[in-house]
Parts: sequence; structure tokens; C-alpha cells
Amino acid sequence: MKAFVIERYSKQEPLRLVDVPEPTLGEQDVLVQIHAASINPLDLKIRSGALKRILPLRLPLVLGNDFAGVVTRVGAKVQRFKPGDEVYARTDTRRIGTFAEFIAVAESNLALKPVSLSMEEAASIPLVGLTAWQALLETGQLRKGQKVFIHAGSGGVGTLAIQLAKHLGAYVATTTSSTNVALVKSLGADLVIDYKKDDFSKTLRDYDLVLHSLGDEELAQSVSVLRPGGQLITLSGPPDPEFARNAGMPKLLQLIVGLLSRKIRKRAAQRQVSYAFLFMRGSGEQLATLTELIDSGVIRPVIDKIFSFEATDEALAYVDSGRAKGKVVVRVL
Repeated sequence: MKAFVIERYSKQEPLRLVDVPEPTLGEQDVLVQIHAASINPLDLKIRSGALKRILPLRLPLVLGNDFAGVVTRVGAKVQRFKPGDEVYARTDTRRIGTFAEFIAVAESNLALKPVSLSMEEAASIPLVGLTAWQALLETGQLRKGQKVFIHAGSGGVGTLAIQLAKHLGAYVATTTSSTNVALVKSLGADLVIDYKKDDFSKTLRDYDLVLHSLGDEELAQSVSVLRPGGQLITLSGPPDPEFARNAGMPKLLQLIVGLLSRKIRKRAAQRQVSYAFLFMRGSGEQLATLTELIDSGVIRPVIDKIFSFEATDEALAYVDSGRAKGKVVVRVL
């Protein structure tokens, strides 16, 4: 099968389109012919080697973390899916490889594709949708009437998180540029701050939760907008010791991870705010719940551009430019 691979870590080196063996199928695996895959900032971080200490993967490596497609074969112990089913998923972090024609994915990570969405629309959902779900519901336990501040509201995670937070009954503030104000308001944002003109840390106060996905400066400033007892959940800040323990890292690496986040955790503690690093995981069960919300019209995908499979490198470069609104998708089939 055709697949885009990296043979070494590099920020700029192009992916190589090569022939690789079709994935082997375990007893609890499902083989899927991929119709579409989405581009995520995570793909750029993996390609650059920025995550190689906390996410060791064997090179050469097929990139890509989520997809939509059609089941072609199932393992002997698979019960919920059959050939011909239209499905979507976020893969296991150690079994990525959606920039390819086929993938073997654990049944537990898979869900039936929303019937209301095209393959391209469905492929845009899993990673960002599950990230929003796990941040707001699992970690944040967001409740009706609470206030949440979502950084980068027009981004992939932001567009889904705004919609989910509004569904949960929260008051939502977000940042974006002036060109995207109408978009984030249409998704349900109550307060929109143009980050090019205004400083969110001087505007927002007493928020219950902040979902951070930007740089260190925004991370440090986010502490000040939270009430005592509030939560700062980061997708891009330094990992915390709890993440290191749950990931089964060696003791020395756990210590190093703890040192990386010590400054921001101390700053949060001084404000009586909790700090958590989220590295989302695949979950077919949660994805099935998101499917219900999508098919009932509660959540809709936001797609900026769709690229051909051959133009996967161009799609990565477009996401790397920071100009994308919502998601960027590659049409594989």
C-alpha cells in the first residue's frame, strides 16, 4: 500500500510517499481502508522529534493520527464491526499511521461514522473532538453555569471545544483574530477577544476553567484569569508529574518532567489553581457519544481546506503556517 513516511526526525524534511506492507491484523483489530485523514499539530510535533522522549516511536514511521474510512477485515475477536461499516477513529498513540491507504486499529478506538457527515468531515473530528471531551468533561468536569476560557477558538480544538462547552451550559470566552470573530460567535462563543488588539489577562476574571493550547507566555498569563479553585488545563505546556507517572515513564524521566513544569505549577499553586497537562487518548466509546451529538446537530465540523493525498506535505505546511481555521483534511480515496 502507499503511505507517507518519515525516516528521521526533522522540522522541514518532506514526507516520502513509498510502498509499505499492509498492516498485520491482531485478534481485536479492525483493518480499515482510509478515505480521509486529518492534519493535526501533533503530526508536526512528532515529525520534528519534539515528543520523542515522551512518545518513543520506531522509525521509519507513517505519520497521521485520525481518519475516516470503511472496514475491510476484522480480527477473530472483534464483535462490534464488520466489513463495509463506515467508521472513524483516533488511533493508539503508538500505532499511528493514517497518512496511508490502510490502517489496523484496535476495536476499542473505533466508532461508526456520523451518518450526517462526509468522510472528509468525519476525519476532521476524532483527535480534536476527543481532546475537547477529555479536557472539558473528564479532567475539567465542566458544569452548567461555569465560565470557561478557550484559547485559539478558531483552531481545530477550539472550534469543537466551544460547541461542546456551550452544549454543557457554560459561558464561553475565547481568543481569535478579527477575521474569525463571526466564526467563533456562530459556534457559540459569548465573549470574543481579538488577541492582536487586546490582552485577555486584563479582560477576564474569575473563570472556572482555562483550556490552553498556545505558548508559554499565554500559559503564564492564564493563571491570573482563574478563580481560586479553578483549573488550568494545557495541551501544549510542559507535562506534569501525574502525566509522567500515568505514562509509565522511568523514575528519572518522571523527575525531569516534573522539573519542566515546576515553575508553572508553583505559579498556579500560589493562586490556588490546579494545573494539568492533557495528552488525549483514543476512545471509541467517547467518539460514539460525539457521533450522537453530531448527528443531532449539536456539534458541527469546521473545515478550512481539503488536500489530495499526493499533497499531504502541502497540507502539513499549511497547518504549520498557523493560518488554518478549524481543520485541514487529506482525501486519501
